[in-house]
Formats: sequence, structure tokens, C-alpha cells
Amino acid sequence: MVVRLRLSRLGCKNRPFFRVMAADSRSPRDGKHIEVLGYFNPLPGQDGGKRMGLKFDRIKYWLSVGAQASDPVQRLLFRSGLLPPPPMVAMGRKGGERDTRPVDPMTGRYVDAEKTPAISDNKPKEEDSAEDKSP
Repeated sequence: MVVRLRLSRLGCKNRPFFRVMAADSRSPRDGKHIEVLGYFNPLPGQDGGKRMGLKFDRIKYWLSVGAQASDPVQRLLFRSGLLPPPPMVAMGRKGGERDTRPVDPMTGRYVDAEKTPAISDNKPKEEDSAEDKSP
């Protein structure tokens, strides 16, 4: 029996609410589960933040005995600091070459290298003009 950590959908139409569950991989999404490990509310609250509550000790236990987290649960566990960031490689186009620039896992945007100040063309010209005036 392969155990998966995955989301189970609750809530009303257009108002989703998810529970993080440990369940057999063969059971349906909202079907039989082994244990409830937390919740996730994707709709922003009054303060604009998304609500999430997890039982870290139980999640660590299930991961230690070989449970596999689904992709959405992996992202939640990364945001909570329980897992390392998932590998992300951006593709230029489907089937094309892969872009090797680093991607920020939180935003999904490219991470720019430290911006170096642009070298202005005025400095070399001033040095050249100073050299021309001295002889």
C-alpha cells in the first residue's frame, strides 16, 4: 500500500477549503483516508493571507516511513519550511531547449544575478580628454 499525502477538497461551490490527508494512493480524492494532517484555505482572509495549519510531527512521521507528497502538498510543505524547494527548470517553449536561469520557487519568476552598476561612457572620455590636454 503506497501512502500519499494529498489534498481533499471541502467547502462550497467557488469557496474551496482543503484538508491535508494521508491516504492510500488508490482511494479517490475525497474518499477514505488514514489520517488528517492539517488544512489549507486558498482564499485570502481579511488580512490578505492564506490560512494554513499543519501537524508537523505527524507529517514528518509519514514522510519518514515512505509516504509520498503530491505536488500541491510539496509546495505547501516547502512554504512552511518542512521540505527543500522542488527543482524547477523553466522551458523556453514546449519541446525546446531548457532555460538554465535559476527560478525563485516562491514566485516562479527568474532570479536576476546581482545587478552591477552600469559603466557610464563618460568616464573613459574624460580620461581621454584629460590625456589630450596634458601634452
